[in-house]
Amino acid sequence: MNELGVVHRRVVRADAEVVARLADLDVATIHEVMGRTGLMRPYLRPVYAGARTCGTAVTVLLQPGDNWMLHVAAEQVQPGDVVVAGCTTESADGFFGELLATSLRARGARGLVIDGGCRDVDQLQEMDFPVFSRAVSAKGTVKSTLGSVNVPVVCANALVHPGDVVLADTDGIVVVPAASAEAVAEAGERRRDNEAGKRARLAGGELGLDMYDMRGALAAKGLRYVD
Repeated sequence: MNELGVVHRRVVRADAEVVARLADLDVATIHEVMGRTGLMRPYLRPVYAGARTCGTAVTVLLQPGDNWMLHVAAEQVQPGDVVVAGCTTESADGFFGELLATSLRARGARGLVIDGGCRDVDQLQEMDFPVFSRAVSAKGTVKSTLGSVNVPVVCANALVHPGDVVLADTDGIVVVPAASAEAVAEAGERRRDNEAGKRARLAGGELGLDMYDMRGALAAKGLRYVD
């Protein structure tokens, strides 16, 4: 059952050095090394081209059409955090805009991921404040219904706990549990280094058919070449 009307002030965040290492990787790499888990659904998109962020989660449970809890969450933000907002039910209203972004940035936030709507996109781009949202909508919200801050939330079908690492780029958004962040960073770095070698071989003209030893498996499936 969702906890409503509560703000948890004490959050165990993933180590800042590990977060920095994850920030040097990309969403696809992290998703792969976690066994293809942790992705949010792809309907959450950056509100402007090139948006990217990585940080520890301050989580928010919103009520539809009500952004009160985003203002409450701002007080709990520490430098390096990303605010991650889920909603008790679907809502594409404009929960977030320039003024809240200004407030979050002043607290050290690195961005917002929200399963809801966002507005003031031009201003957010000028500020270079990364936002990933369900929709862009000018429709305003009210401030009348309690949700919660720093409770586990489901955002775009991904479970996010306070303090988890959230990385978002053009390809999507992935959640790394705080307890496994270091192991994921190590695995991601190994995959990145391995791919650098493959990239060099492909650039030199070697085919993936040979590099990945695919020919035998293709022949076994019945692939034929006809001149």
